[in-house]
Amino acid sequence: MMRFTAVALATTCLAFASPAMAQDLVHQPISPTFGGNPFNSNHILGIANAQNDTSDPDAVDRNNQSSIFARQLESRLLSALSSQIVDAIFGDNPQEQGTISFGGQTIEFFRSLDDVTLIIRNDDSGEETRIVIPLFIEVN
Repeated sequence: MMRFTAVALATTCLAFASPAMAQDLVHQPISPTFGGNPFNSNHILGIANAQNDTSDPDAVDRNNQSSIFARQLESRLLSALSSQIVDAIFGDNPQEQGTISFGGQTIEFFRSLDDVTLIIRNDDSGEETRIVIPLFIEVN
């Protein structure tokens, strides 16, 4: 009897068996770095930043009171200094040329007939920025 059940089960399985159908597996990467959808980049970056719990041990806490005060004081001093420089170049008694040095920077200015040339030089690296400001001549 057991043999009959096994044969009947095998015959039933073979009778209902059909050819297996499948399709190709296609891998689509999620990360835009590897060819995935470029609209996923902000989402993936947000997830990575949310999971990143490391911090720079040398980072300065920029939200404490002394740090905020130092930034505001520095901003006010630089603003006052820039006002003095603008006065020296364009004020009531403008100078023809001059040099101002502060905080590792040197600012030179030269006045010609139709423009003022500012040269801002970083004393440490020697990097130089030139700004040419045209002068407008008033006709009476």
